Amino acid sequence: MSQKIKIGITAGDVNGVGMDIILRIFSEGGFGTQFIPVLYADAQSIKFYQDALGLIDRPQYKVIQNSSECEEGKLNVKLCGDGDVRITPGEASVDGGKFALASLRAALEDIKGGQIQALCTAPIDKQSIKNQDFPFNGHTGFLASELETPNYAMMLVSDNLRVALVTEHVPLKDVSAMLTQELILEKIRVIHESLRVDFGILKPKIAVLGLNPHSGDGGVIGREEIEIIQPAIDTAKAENMIVWGPYSADGFFGNNQFSQFDAVLAMYHDQGLIPFKYMAFEDGVNFTAGLPVVRTSPDHGTAYSLAGKGTAHVSSFTAALNMANQIHNQRIENLEMAKNPLDFTRYRKEKFSIGIPNMPRR
Repeated sequence: MSQKIKIGITAGDVNGVGMDIILRIFSEGGFGTQFIPVLYADAQSIKFYQDALGLIDRPQYKVIQNSSECEEGKLNVKLCGDGDVRITPGEASVDGGKFALASLRAALEDIKGGQIQALCTAPIDKQSIKNQDFPFNGHTGFLASELETPNYAMMLVSDNLRVALVTEHVPLKDVSAMLTQELILEKIRVIHESLRVDFGILKPKIAVLGLNPHSGDGGVIGREEIEIIQPAIDTAKAENMIVWGPYSADGFFGNNQFSQFDAVLAMYHDQGLIPFKYMAFEDGVNFTAGLPVVRTSPDHGTAYSLAGKGTAHVSSFTAALNMANQIHNQRIENLEMAKNPLDFTRYRKEKFSIGIPNMPRR
């Protein structure tokens, strides 16, 4: 790629580790040379964390009004919020939630307008941000709603380990009732397409986990595998996708069987994310598959106890920024996208929903 893309970076919860990590990342010379960063924040929060972290005049940043003013080699900052946020590192607050939402909405507006080409979101506090204007349990559902994307998947990525979820931030007691053949099949389709479009895997292999211990033991410990999960897998196979399962989650991860697949689909949050974070906590990335624009995030939360101390690991956030750049470029290479990344939806329908090439079954 001869032209560097602009990646929007949201501030997240201003009382968490987001701004702490962002400023430290861009204070190090050489990072971000492959893309142009645009941070949605305010001068007050930047100054606060510069002082707290001892970053005198670092990182070098430039306040911009629109993306045409961006400058390579600097952290470009687009001001958002009302300029009077109360910063209390380590403490959840209504102010923190309001500012996080203001940053997210400003970045989303620029994504829709083609001002930036990809998005990397800093962690938010789900309780502080949730209100009548944000009735979601996190970034994923909000972005899918705003970008009019009914079918998407939350996917955690680290090198060749990719774990996606059927259900996300929902109470465990509600998971079984939410599972349907169609929901599981749609997640498989989104994952399959993303592996091809976003990761360049022509014939992806997908593993699907069961819901119950021992994957139901033939119906003795539950029938979801027989009545819901297996039929979804069978339909995916009939659509020429390479899909296997349902696997018992403990043995699947315990005996390293996951390494034989390009992605794993878990039925619920902790089933997939506990093994993922055990293996890749420091450099894992949260990627939303299926969106018309690339969105990534570090795989950790606000980490209030570390905010403003300069001790939180930056590797996951760094990986998220690099992955946003890589996946966007991969999409352009695979789909010959137009300049506006939202055209991905049209290309996806034209090139990937019609005439999927035959794939051998094992």
